[in-house]
Order: sequence, then structure tokens, then C-alpha cells
Amino acid sequence: MKPFMDENFLLHSELAEKLYHEFAQDLPIIDYHCHLDPKEIYQNRSYKTITEVWLYGDHYKWRAMRTVGIDEHYITGDASDYEKFLAWAKTVPKLIGNPLYHWTHMELQFFFEIFELLDEETAPIIWEKANERLVSGELNVRDLISRANVEVICTTDDPTDSLVYHQKIANDTTFNVKVLPSFRPDKGLDPHSPTFLTWLEKLSDVSHRAIHSYQDLLSAFEQRIEFFHQIGGRISDHALDHFMFIATTLSEVEEIFARILAGEQISETEAIKYKSYTLTFLAKQYAKRNWAMQLHLNALRNNNTRMLNTLGPDTGYDAMNDHLVAQPLVSFFDQLEKEQALPRTIVYSLNPNDNAKLATIIGSFQGNGIPGKMQLGTAWWFNDTKRGMLDQMENLANIGVLSSFIGMLTDSRSFLSYPRHDYFRRIVCNLIADWVEAGEYPKQIDRLGDIIQGISYQNARTYFKF
Repeated sequence: MKPFMDENFLLHSELAEKLYHEFAQDLPIIDYHCHLDPKEIYQNRSYKTITEVWLYGDHYKWRAMRTVGIDEHYITGDASDYEKFLAWAKTVPKLIGNPLYHWTHMELQFFFEIFELLDEETAPIIWEKANERLVSGELNVRDLISRANVEVICTTDDPTDSLVYHQKIANDTTFNVKVLPSFRPDKGLDPHSPTFLTWLEKLSDVSHRAIHSYQDLLSAFEQRIEFFHQIGGRISDHALDHFMFIATTLSEVEEIFARILAGEQISETEAIKYKSYTLTFLAKQYAKRNWAMQLHLNALRNNNTRMLNTLGPDTGYDAMNDHLVAQPLVSFFDQLEKEQALPRTIVYSLNPNDNAKLATIIGSFQGNGIPGKMQLGTAWWFNDTKRGMLDQMENLANIGVLSSFIGMLTDSRSFLSYPRHDYFRRIVCNLIADWVEAGEYPKQIDRLGDIIQGISYQNARTYFKF
């Protein structure tokens, strides 16, 4: 029986161990999609308790705690940090088969050098050990980032954001990690949102131009994209949970937008036309600047209305959607390809049933001499489990080219989440070693090492051109 979480955790053969330790273990991290706060990075936030850095805002953990019967008082309520930590300690031993069990202990080991298993009995001593490290000043935010060997962090930023903290970090010679913005214009793509007109006012303010027409809006978008570009942004990001695409004309969308500004109601079809034309315009801007475009599909958000009204969004009440994506996605890509304006694109679906179809779709639009121009995004959100990662990579290998894959991201709000990259790298090394052990690929160590290093780090470095 293998020991729990030793240096060869998840590595089931000598070849897997060799690939991991010699080629993957010490590589830097390019975290090209996350939800970290650049202000906290600039200010080098410190923490008084492990609950602050571990449980605040982590809806992965919150869902698990609710499922085992923890009262909301100890999750998002007014319980003390210690009580919330004890509630999490009570939950952890029940998480067999869940990556949260692995991540919990990887994070304790990697950042805190704590090797005890977390449960109700060990919770008091782990609480003391972890907090002692935190209050010592050894594990402030920048220490956590540096300890994890992070090279680039791409945050998620609205077009109206000032990016002031990105600029401050870039000018700080004491910190050599690149913290770059990602352009996420979701609030400007949903004219049915009750906050849409308010958001337009913010866009008008930051772009220093009145928005009285659709052309004004496009000019403001372009100005903000260029601003992000000057700060170092090279990626856009779109949450397109229910992705629809209808080809339309500029004149039709100008008329739709004029009615929106006048406060008139528009139909669902008209809203889709507005979104389709605007997204196409944005994609052309990305291609013009050699950006990469990320599309996140098939999330079903805020399912529990009572808890949404109580806690707000992003609190653990989302799920996978099953909306059909193939035809609208192909129409969108084809519209751009006709004009040779399709940017490098990464497509993620929260529904793993979409993996094979997405792999075939992106294969229809590869080219321009760019390795892996179109990417099947890494296993995301509910799928960043061992099985989810294997499913995504096996589909990509079966249908596309796994060796061109740009690898893992954290998609996290937690500065402790970087061991997920290590988790991913171990799984990649073991998967490839299994194929070699089964006689499905030759045991050419140098070539295997190149593939491992590409997926783990080098492909992303080449692809994004930060």
C-alpha cells in the first residue's frame, strides 16, 4: 500500500516519478486565469488566522460544509474564525474521493510545513501552527506567491476598472512577478441586466466620452482595450453561460442599442443580436492586438434564489448547464474566420459532456502557423478533479494534440490555491507514463520530458507572449 501524500503522491510507476521529479516539479507557474485581488498583492496583505486565507470566500469548501450538515452560522455567518476552522476540520475527513481532501493537505504541507492530517482532534494544534506562521510575517500574500514559484498572474478585470494596482505592482522593483489584467466585459454584453445602463455610465466616465450611440459604445470599448494593452493585458475573458449567436448587421444593432438607451424593452432575439455583434467586434480587437480570448461556457448560476438574496452571487449555489453550444459556437468562429479575424481562443465548458464536441470544433479552426491556436480549456471549476482533468486531456489527446495544450490555471480567489498546479502536473505525468507502460508510446525520455514541460509551463509561456 502506498503511503498517503508522500513525494510520489499520484505517481504510480517509476516512469511517472521520473517524469514528474526531473521535468515538472520545479517549473514556474503561469496562472493565466484567476480571481485574485491585485490590491491585496500590491499591499502584501497579511493574515491573522488560517480561516482568513483559507475559508473566506471559498465556495468550494462552503458547498462541502453544507453537504455534511454544517450550519450556515459556521460557514458564512457570525461564528468566530476558530469555530469556522473547526467546522472545516470536521468536514475534511468525510471528503474521500474529493480533491478538497487532497488540496487541503497539499496546502498545509506546502505553505505551512504541517504534515498532520486535519480532523477534529488535530484541529487545535494545526490552528496554532498555521497561525504562528501567518502572524510571523513569513506568509504574507507576496510570500505565498513567491513560495509557489509563480511567474505570471492574470487577474479578472472589468473594462471600467482603473487598473491602478496593476500599475503600482509593475512599478514596484521589489516584486518580480508579473500581475496582468484580463479584459472581462460581461457587464457590457447583457442589455437585459438591470445594471446595464448604470454600467454604461461608468464606461462613459472612465473612457472620457459620452455614449449616445452604438458607435460611441464601440469606441469606448476599443479605448479600454487599448488601455488594458498598455498596462500589459494580453487576454480577454468572457462568461458566456448560455451562449447564443445570431448573425446581424451594424445598422440593426445600432437601432437596437438606441432603443436600449431610450429605456425601451427589447426582445430576447434582439438582445442576442446585440451580444453577437458586440462580441464579434471585441474578438476582432483582440485579434488586432494578438491577444488570446477565453470563453467560459455552460455554467448555471445562482440556482438558489433564497440564498442568492441572503448571501449574493458566488457563494456556492451554481451548477453545470446543459445548453447546446456546438452550432452557435461554430457560427461565431466562422464569422470571424471569414474575415481572418479569429484570435487565439481558449474554450472551456463547465459540462464535461462538451469536451469531445469542443475538441472537434476547435480542430476546425486551427491554423495560421500557431501551435494550438485554438485550445480546449483545462478542466474548470467543478471539473478540476482528478477524473475531470483526465477526461479533458484524454478527449484532447484522442481528437486533437495534447502536446500543444497550455495546461492548468487556478481560477481561484485564494492565494493558497497554487498547489493545484502541482496536482495537475502529477496527474499529467502519471497519465503519460501509463500510456508508455502500456506500450502505446515509446519510452523516449527526452521527448516525453519536452511534452511534460510544454503542458506544464512552456506552451503557456509561448502562447500568451506576456
